[in-house]
Amino acid sequence: MTQTFHPVTGDFAVAGQIEPSDVAAAAAQGFRLIVNNRPDGEEPGQPSGAEIEAAARAAGLAYTGVPIRGRPGPAQIEAMTQALAAADGPVLAYCRSGMRSIAAWALSEGATGARTRMELVGLARDAGFDLSQVL
Repeated sequence: MTQTFHPVTGDFAVAGQIEPSDVAAAAAQGFRLIVNNRPDGEEPGQPSGAEIEAAARAAGLAYTGVPIRGRPGPAQIEAMTQALAAADGPVLAYCRSGMRSIAAWALSEGATGARTRMELVGLARDAGFDLSQVL
């Protein structure tokens, strides 16, 4: 199954669970970093972070794991902020549905003051996610 990437900004997109086979498509679309926001073992049959990391490295992409259970906390927001700041180009973040990934991104952007709450809610809405109760 090919996963849909939901563009949020020109340099950030989110997706639901990706497969190792989706990584080549991410590389072809210009992504330079994959951020995994999904803990291993959350659901039977999901690819492990190590599998996605191996596919990313094979495709020439960087990979970072920032697993999140529930709402992103301060440690996850800081880890997401660091990953985004260190990215050498567009970032694709994924979790089960994309919601934790976009929430972590938005909370990171809000914490750095890069965008206002209204901007973040609007960008998320345009990408198909409702962050009005998260931010």
